[in-house]
Amino acid sequence: MLSSRFTFALNTNLCICSHFVKHLSSYPTTKSFLIPTYSLRNTTCLSRSLISPINTSRSFSPCLSFRSASMASQSMTSVHDFTVKDAKGNDVDLSMYKGKVLLIVNVASQCGLANSNYTELSQLYDKYKDQGFEILAFPCNQFGGQEPGTNEEIVQFACTRFKAEYPIFDKVDVNGEKTAPIYKFLKSSKGGLFGDGIKWNFSKFLVDKEGHVVDRYAPTTSPLSIEKDLKKLLGTTA
Repeated sequence: MLSSRFTFALNTNLCICSHFVKHLSSYPTTKSFLIPTYSLRNTTCLSRSLISPINTSRSFSPCLSFRSASMASQSMTSVHDFTVKDAKGNDVDLSMYKGKVLLIVNVASQCGLANSNYTELSQLYDKYKDQGFEILAFPCNQFGGQEPGTNEEIVQFACTRFKAEYPIFDKVDVNGEKTAPIYKFLKSSKGGLFGDGIKWNFSKFLVDKEGHVVDRYAPTTSPLSIEKDLKKLLGTTA
């Protein structure tokens, strides 16, 4: 049972009972509770940074909010819930793409897959852009350092060499501690064959009109081979 207040010496090794951690999700996310903490073995340690001191003299009462980061991410139910940066650093609310089918791709100019992928992405876009299709390209330099240029250089490369007319966004990380929130969502929605992590440049996510991730494709999957799946979501036979 939750207790209203528990007081501890400041040098106490603060731990939160595993039972409460296990059952956190069962409590309302709109309320905050004071949770008892224990200095016991075989319990889950709680970072001091999550504990708000109530009394700064010799003791305090740990107060925790149930609105944790994980719960916040769970509130994101579609791609449309996110805001990203465009190549010029401006905010772009992805809700503007409601009602459109999206293909989200992490791109890299110096990758060996760039020529074939950029070429076919432009072909696919030209064919279906007037039927509710959009490509969202996110440059990434995490794989072999193959996207080292500035945003301006990246956009110029794609638009000049491959006549890319679809939006190219700010450079992001797709793996690791600095993973962009949109990519955390994409990966959690559709894991890969060997885990959630993005394996290389030009991994692709197909998103339906409601912003839900429908499918995920490997870097070596050609954009034109996705056309059949794309047409189903667009509701077209052309």
